[in-house]
Amino acid sequence: MILMSNQEFYMLTAYIKRKFGVHLGLEKKTLVQGRLHKIIANMNCAGVKEYYEYLINDRTGQADVELVNAITTNHTFFMRESSHFECFSEQVLPYLYKKVQDRNLRIWCAACSTGEEAYTLAMLINDFFSIKSQGWDTKLLATDICLNALDIARQGIYSADSLSNIPKKWKNIYFKKQDENEYQVIPLLKNEVIYRQFNLINGQFPFKKKFHTIFCRNVMIYFDVPTRQALVRKFYDYLEPGGYLFIGHSEVLDHSNAFKCVMPAVYRKE
Repeated sequence: MILMSNQEFYMLTAYIKRKFGVHLGLEKKTLVQGRLHKIIANMNCAGVKEYYEYLINDRTGQADVELVNAITTNHTFFMRESSHFECFSEQVLPYLYKKVQDRNLRIWCAACSTGEEAYTLAMLINDFFSIKSQGWDTKLLATDICLNALDIARQGIYSADSLSNIPKKWKNIYFKKQDENEYQVIPLLKNEVIYRQFNLINGQFPFKKKFHTIFCRNVMIYFDVPTRQALVRKFYDYLEPGGYLFIGHSEVLDHSNAFKCVMPAVYRKE
């Protein structure tokens, strides 16, 4: 195991925070050390300082990709925090169906990880618009900083156990059985999700149009207060009036934000 001093840990985690917004306290030292051991060893670096020099001097972007793939935790599952999906299906979609005049539905899954949340949203949207879809663009954008997670999402292959939370109807309609233990999302549903790599702490968002709903759940817990506040302000700016923001149940927006809370972890731009 390659060991790092506290000074090396602070040096490395300052870089991680600057690049990705992820705040890692000293209590995470063992975790960071363990996750970076293989990368540093495979590179034949003498230690953390040499690896850090590699990070700051790399111009290809590959070093950052390897780093963020190693330190991020992509834990998610279908129908996670199911009350949010009930709200989206029963409250948000009917509202947007009446409100959106150009029939261009703009939903952003802003930290999609391995795709379970994005495909859950796609199934809800497809169910709602199956009869009403004439002329509607219902594709949704799903982004994540981790390329490994995005590769899994694009493949859309999941274990049988991971589908245990979804309705049997969805399993029959939207998934094709590969073998006894694996199912794959059907092309019709895959085509409804546009996957892209995106860093949420980028200075400027590249989007030309505002969104009607943003899901960004269980990500801001890794950010410090100023980073979180700046991101929430950008979410507000990039939502249409009346648009919704869904965050994780373990996350709370402070009173400085302009959103109205409509239910636990669900906010609306008035």
